[in-house]
Parts: sequence; C-alpha cells; structure tokens
Amino acid sequence: MDALRRHTLLIIVLGSLVISLAMGLRHGFGLFMEPMSSDLGWGREVFAFALALQNLIWGLSQPFSGALADRFGAARVVAAGGLLYALGLAMMGGSDSALGMSVSAGLLIGLGLSGTTFSVILGAVGRAVPPEKRSLAMGIVSAAGSFGQFAMLPGTLGLLEWLGWSAALLVMGGLAALMVPLGGMLRDRPSPRQASDLSLRAALDEAAGHRGFWLLCLGFFVCGFQVVFIGVHLPGYLVDNGIAVQVGGTVLALVGLFNIVGTYTAGWLGGFLSKPRLLTWLYLIRGVVITIFLVVPLSPASAYLFGIAMGLLWLSTVPLTNGIVASVFGVRHLSMLGGIVFLFHQLGSFTGVWLGGYFYDLYGDYAVVWKIAILLSVAAAALHWFIDEVPVKRQASTGAEA
Repeated sequence: MDALRRHTLLIIVLGSLVISLAMGLRHGFGLFMEPMSSDLGWGREVFAFALALQNLIWGLSQPFSGALADRFGAARVVAAGGLLYALGLAMMGGSDSALGMSVSAGLLIGLGLSGTTFSVILGAVGRAVPPEKRSLAMGIVSAAGSFGQFAMLPGTLGLLEWLGWSAALLVMGGLAALMVPLGGMLRDRPSPRQASDLSLRAALDEAAGHRGFWLLCLGFFVCGFQVVFIGVHLPGYLVDNGIAVQVGGTVLALVGLFNIVGTYTAGWLGGFLSKPRLLTWLYLIRGVVITIFLVVPLSPASAYLFGIAMGLLWLSTVPLTNGIVASVFGVRHLSMLGGIVFLFHQLGSFTGVWLGGYFYDLYGDYAVVWKIAILLSVAAAALHWFIDEVPVKRQASTGAEA
C-alpha cells in the first residue's frame, strides 16, 4: 500500500472514530430530559431550550470551524472541539440551574460539536479521496457516526441507571476527552492552492448566487427539525403513552444501528444516481413513516419498527448533501460551504427541539410538532427536485487566490 492510500485510510479511520464518539454521546441526551427535569423541578422546556441552544451554537459556529479546517487542516479544530465537548459534559453533570444548563449543554457542547462532526470531518475526507469514490467514503464515515449512536446508547442508558444522571455525564465527559488525541492524529492535508482557486470571499459570493445552494440549505433545515425533535423528545413521548423508558432507549439504539445501513447505502447510491433525486425520495418516505407511526396503535413493537424505518433514513441525507456541495463547488472550501448548509440543519434542529418542549408544556402533548414534521417532509422533497448538481463554470482568472 503506497503512502497516499495509507494516508487516505488513516483519515477515514480516525474521522470515523471521532464522529462515532461525538455523535454517539450526543445521541443519548434525550434520555436525560426526564430525570434531570424531575430532579431539578424544571419543566421540559428548560432542558429542551438548552439542547435547542446547543444545536443553534453548533450551526452558527460550523462555518467558522469549517473555514479553519479548510485552511489549517482538521487536526487542531477537532482537538479543540473535543476539549470543549468534554468540558461541557462535565459542567452539565453539575448543573442545577437553567443558566448552567444553557452554558454547558448549550454553549460549550455546541462549540465542541462544531469541531468534531460532519462538516470538518467530511471536508477532510473529501480532500483525501478521489472524486469518483468521494460519495462512498463520505457514506462510510457518516455510517460510523450511526454506529456510535447504536453502540454507545445502551452504555449511556446503563450509566444513567447505575450512577444517576450527574455521575453518568462526568463519565461521558471522560469519553469525549478521547477526541483530543484522536484529533491530534488527524493530519489531513488542505487542498494545495491553485492559480484558479477562488478566494474565500469569492467562494461565498458564488454560493450565495447559486439557486441550488439555497434549496439545499432549506432542505437540510427540514432534516434538522425532524431528527433532533425525534431524538430528544421520542423517549418522553413514549413514556407519556405508557411505554417503558427502556423502550425509548432501544428505539434510539435501533435508529443508530439501521442508520449504518441507510447511510452507507445512500453514499453508495450517490456515486452513480442523482443525489438530489435520492434526497427527494428520502424526505417523502420519512413523511410516510412518521404518518404511519402516528396512526397505528402505539406499542413497543410499533416503536421498534419506527426506529428501524427512521434509522434507514436518519443520516442518509449527510453524504448526499455534502456530496452535492463537493460536486457543484469543488473541495477547496468544502468544510466552510458544508458548514453553511449545516447551519440551516441546526436552525431546523433548534426549531424542532424547542417547539417540542414549548408545545408540550402548552398543550401537554406533541401532536402539533408531529404534524409540522410531516408537512416539512413534503416541502423538502419538492425543494430537492429542483436542485442541479452540475459543477459551476468558472473563468480561470476570476477570484483567484492571492
């Protein structure tokens, strides 16, 4: 195996490990909503707002983390993100006020996630892998995040039952600290500057004037709304309907397990089929799955089937969405442009998780937000139908790097 192939494999393996930890730890946050809210005398909106803030901070800081990774490489960004993530979990374990929860679970973990998840890692992978294999490689790394969700969620539930929520969060902070040395080894190579490369400002102007870029952003808003609302509020929704809390943990684990299959398959299909068309069908099927879940009688079996079906569709959007950005705009500013698209995902995440807590406290159930999630599926499917992934045409002298 030559040096270039070894380097590429190392990027994929290390990136997979970092995303597995970052996404696996985050995926279990919904299990803490009920015990923390009960012990500390909060309504669910306090916890929901902190996680909504986390997603908002994650999204707002993602373009800047991505731009730093594009220029200096991913290693420093991932290591700094892992440190903030670990600190946020440790402080979350000691939170006893709404402010402490917002600073720890919201601000610090949000910043940590921006340096340890998809835009930064997939940008490094996109630079390391040949174009014809890029979608598949992104699918593999995204699937690793799904494996982390599946593998770590039962452990999170076990820690919660064994140690209680405070000590469990401290242990999770120790696991998050492992991302610091892993990030230090992630020595990706920023794309060498070419005479025809766009400057950062020119790349932003180019994307801002591209209709498909904004359609992609709006579609990813829907993805964030749906997955974070479900990931945070589904355990509570099941408990409210007389389903044991362990069932909610198992459902989220099934989401992670079957997302491995779904995300890998989406990345593979994106290598030879239209990525925008695949996204259209993905969002339509999501809407159908949510509708069926709400109309059939609720039981542990129906919840498990919902977890399996949603898992196949969960992060399948990620390699396809980032693949479209790379196909249209190239990889020179991939982490930054992917970060802007991801910002819209996180705006959707903020809206979904916060509205879930708000309407629950207002009406005592999640009926309104479930209906919004279904309508948004139809809207996202329509948006992606009009996206064209043809590379932009540039004049060699336009916007060149100084």
